[in-house]
Amino acid sequence: MTIEVRRDGKVGWLIFDRPDAGNAIDAQMFVDLEAAWAEFEADDSVSVIVNTGNGRAFQSGLDVVQLARHPEALKASSRQTKRAELRLTAWHCGVTKPVIAAVNGTCAGGGLHFVADADIVIASTAATFLDPHVSVGQVSAFETIALAKKSPAETIFRMAVAGSRERVDAERARQLGLVSEIVAPEALRGRAHELAETIARHPLAHLRQLKAQLWAALEIA
Repeated sequence: MTIEVRRDGKVGWLIFDRPDAGNAIDAQMFVDLEAAWAEFEADDSVSVIVNTGNGRAFQSGLDVVQLARHPEALKASSRQTKRAELRLTAWHCGVTKPVIAAVNGTCAGGGLHFVADADIVIASTAATFLDPHVSVGQVSAFETIALAKKSPAETIFRMAVAGSRERVDAERARQLGLVSEIVAPEALRGRAHELAETIARHPLAHLRQLKAQLWAALEIA
């Protein structure tokens, strides 16, 4: 498995687990992500999901080297992107429960999807955000468009056009509204769990309804 999936009371943990590869998404992780989100969505004992990463990175986007060895997976990824049918994040997979992204380190490229599509984002002081698409001859689209709803559009545009030369640290991300709270690295998971437990005190049906209404409002804003 490329993902660690576990439960702690009403809190589900979805943890990227390819630390030696910056937790980049390979062919297997495409499969594992969709399965993990579906598993948590179907489990009514879980009310809130925390998404974080093992190692120094949170999520560094597609593992293009590994995917190049699996042409069918690469074609499927390209096809899903073109058709806006990605199945990576909770939002992509129709998860109706609150999701907290706990950004522990580098969040780059496609990894920004998981920040854009989370309901709440907190980060460690070691977190860094960047969008290197343009630096490798690619175009950033869905993740930057979604992030522009959380942060001033100019900030996101600057990240997109500057590429790997523009890195936003945790404190700046908090100032720009990309994250709502920053904590010391060793405190991140504890704080994420504390926040998740606070939310999970409310009935799951109410949480689902509230999330649906808020996201619907964002879609028409």
